[in-house]
Amino acid sequence: MNLCVTALLFYMFQLIHGQPDYLGFISIDCGIEVNSTYQDSVSNMIYVSDYSFVTTGENHGISSDYVKPSLVKRYLNLRFFPHGARNCYTLRSLVMGNKYLVRAAFYYGNYDGLGKPPVFDLYLGTNYWHEVSLSDAGAFNWMDIIVVAPDDYLQVCLVNKGMGNPFISGLDLRPMKNTLYPEVNATQSLVLVNSNRFHMGPTDGSVIRYPSDSHDRIWTTYNAIPNCIQISATSVIQNNLRDVYDVPSSVMQNAVTANSSRIDFSWNPSDPSVNISSKYFFIFYFAELQTVGSNAVRQFDIIINSKTWNKQPYTPTFQVTDYFSGILHGMENYSVSLVATKNATLPPILNAMEMYLVKPITAVATDPGDARAMMAIQDDFGVIKNWMGDPCIPKASIWRGLNCSYPPVGASKITALNLSSFGLVGAISTNFRDLQALQYLDLSHNNLSGPIPNFLGQLSSLMFLDLSSNDLSGPIPYSLLQRSQNGSLSLRVGDNVNLCGNGTACRSDRKKINGTLLTAIVVPIAAAIALFVILFLLCQVLKGKAKRNATGHEDESALLENREFSYKELKHITNNFSQQIGKGGFGPVFLGYLENGKSVAVKVRSESSSQGGKEFLAEAQHLTRIHHKNLVSLVGYCKDRNHLALVYEYMPEGNLQDHLRATSTSKPLSWEQRLQIALDAAQGLEYLHIACKPALIHRDVKSRNILLTTDLGAKIADFGLTKAFSESETHITTEPAGTMGYLDPEYFRSYHISEKSDLYSFGVVLLELITGHAPVIPISDSMSIHIGEWVHQSLDHGNIESIVDAKMGGDYDINSVWKAADLALHCKRDASRERPTMAEVVAQLKECLELENRRDGRRRSLGSNGDDSTCPGEGSALEIEEEEKQQEGEIQAAAGPAMR
Repeated sequence: MNLCVTALLFYMFQLIHGQPDYLGFISIDCGIEVNSTYQDSVSNMIYVSDYSFVTTGENHGISSDYVKPSLVKRYLNLRFFPHGARNCYTLRSLVMGNKYLVRAAFYYGNYDGLGKPPVFDLYLGTNYWHEVSLSDAGAFNWMDIIVVAPDDYLQVCLVNKGMGNPFISGLDLRPMKNTLYPEVNATQSLVLVNSNRFHMGPTDGSVIRYPSDSHDRIWTTYNAIPNCIQISATSVIQNNLRDVYDVPSSVMQNAVTANSSRIDFSWNPSDPSVNISSKYFFIFYFAELQTVGSNAVRQFDIIINSKTWNKQPYTPTFQVTDYFSGILHGMENYSVSLVATKNATLPPILNAMEMYLVKPITAVATDPGDARAMMAIQDDFGVIKNWMGDPCIPKASIWRGLNCSYPPVGASKITALNLSSFGLVGAISTNFRDLQALQYLDLSHNNLSGPIPNFLGQLSSLMFLDLSSNDLSGPIPYSLLQRSQNGSLSLRVGDNVNLCGNGTACRSDRKKINGTLLTAIVVPIAAAIALFVILFLLCQVLKGKAKRNATGHEDESALLENREFSYKELKHITNNFSQQIGKGGFGPVFLGYLENGKSVAVKVRSESSSQGGKEFLAEAQHLTRIHHKNLVSLVGYCKDRNHLALVYEYMPEGNLQDHLRATSTSKPLSWEQRLQIALDAAQGLEYLHIACKPALIHRDVKSRNILLTTDLGAKIADFGLTKAFSESETHITTEPAGTMGYLDPEYFRSYHISEKSDLYSFGVVLLELITGHAPVIPISDSMSIHIGEWVHQSLDHGNIESIVDAKMGGDYDINSVWKAADLALHCKRDASRERPTMAEVVAQLKECLELENRRDGRRRSLGSNGDDSTCPGEGSALEIEEEEKQQEGEIQAAAGPAMR
């Protein structure tokens, strides 16, 4: 007894952890508690929860109105899927090339109180299985498919088609002998249509399945034959030697015959996917159950839709199963008749029948090795996202972060993985080594630890590897350093404090720098510092000279900078304010021309303006002390009695918002141009946050406040709401200000603002650049959705193409877009502490731009780091930081291979 209990517990343990039991069965009760199991009292089969087979969905019990004493336990609950277009179960530990029967069971039971069963599609892997459509809330449905496993796992996917949330009550897998159902092979499967597997005779609704049927096929009674007579036998019905269907004796021991010379019935498959090219496969089973006298003859023809299918009259064998099968082309209705021949003295007989839809295996799945590797990587890191079903197929459901090849012939392979900021923890998975077609791998901004594995350098197709901003340690493998140095691999490993670039013993090597080498390193550094000091002092002298010549022509730029204009002068340079080129919260903006012919934009405060003198003075004050190539320059101001105005450099291409919403008559911005605009704007904000002392928060970052030069260079404008805060402050408490759609929700709720509020707004702008949409997208006359939520929903489905601005015509590097979209969503996270810094944004955007440039075969520098200050002494803090990193790099280069 103890041995039996132990064995039972062992098999239950296997099933709980997603393994088949000792029969190879997997029996899942969807929706029961995690890790729970029970044994069915009739079949003795062990049913387990679906915890180990699916990572999404929610459990729910059916309505009490639909709970009946006769209801089997697995139909009391279900799992439904309110999120995502595709949700999948994975059945593992199978034998590739073997045949399996997979069954999905559904009982709606009005679990959601809507009284309307949903309609959705069922897929096995990448291939369509069947539509799930229940006639009413109390209807049952189950469907079988017999298939050859293309790998050591099978995936059952429920696909939302906009007609209610998919759900499932149960899922079964049963192994089958490979000699059974020879019609099933690697190119086609058999789908049981409308549960059409019947045993004839009984009218009591009895069901035959395991253990009577060792394959656990479900045989139900068929009561639709008129004027029939039931007959039965108690003797065992044998299968003949050529049997390929292994029908159990209990099914064949009952039959129907007629009280006339024929048996008639009809069949309606009602499958919405069927067309004239579809094929049905039917099997009729016969066995003589009565002793037939020497003078009696049971002989009949099989006629379907007026066509006789048997070549010669058919006579069943006594107590031995025989069958007749055939293929029918898709039609709506089938009429079946078993008609006694002229020589017959007994009516026809029918014991059982099965009717299947032949399903060709048409969709080519992802390369098996790549798919297995991705599933293993998912297991290693516990990634959920939309990582369900096939990684690459269909394109609309591609896993988030992946890019795949789609060759005309053959399987798709994974060419790119952007897993930046995916929350990955632990060592780098060894399963990456199996992605042999991988060209791009971004694992940055995670919590990866341990050494960098050698196999990454052996991925021959890999061209880009980003491991930055993790907690990796030890030396960088020589193979990676070598490929980085010869230009075949772009390698990024920054912000891993425990990494070193030399061979094996990194620390000891650093101590071995001799005096001569140290001198060779220190002297150039000292010279560079001295040159820096000289340039700083020279800048101060030049600035003083510019002030002394404020009324002359020796330094015209100094003459024009921060100049005070009278209202009369403004009227003159704007030709009496004749050409309005824009309008903002401060007031209208007019085009003007200075004495030297330079174009300027004159922003005049109107009496109805929501921004008053306080904002005017704030903007003027900030702009007189900040100087950066990506910030709009203030030429001067006017404070003449009641007239307030600001005079800026003129930006001939207007604002970014107008370009993104432009009509078809304007040339749309390319992806490269959009990335450069985003990078320019980010560099301007980075300067405000880091280089300015005290630091500045813009507070009104939006696409309308990003202005463009003739060559589409971007500059941040409108500093009327800008706030300063010191290094000792973590935030400022102030009433929320800004533009709805761009406004940081945390700031709006708490009245606490920090530089991370600009990050939120910038994330919205970046989403505008990607999608072309406004921050708030209308979805009906009365409803709208924020651009961030809309993008997030699409990316959860792995569908990047659906969000990208169609005006770009698909001309972009998809990895670059993925990376930018992921960055944008991180910028606009609700919790400000989870948002990146603007310096990190700048670095990520440069990588996005590099990816786009590489797509076109271009190798150009991304330019300066954005610290275009007017004097070396007033440069961005990042400029000094980059110089220190460069010097550190020189020391490391002297000690060993350069760390990249």
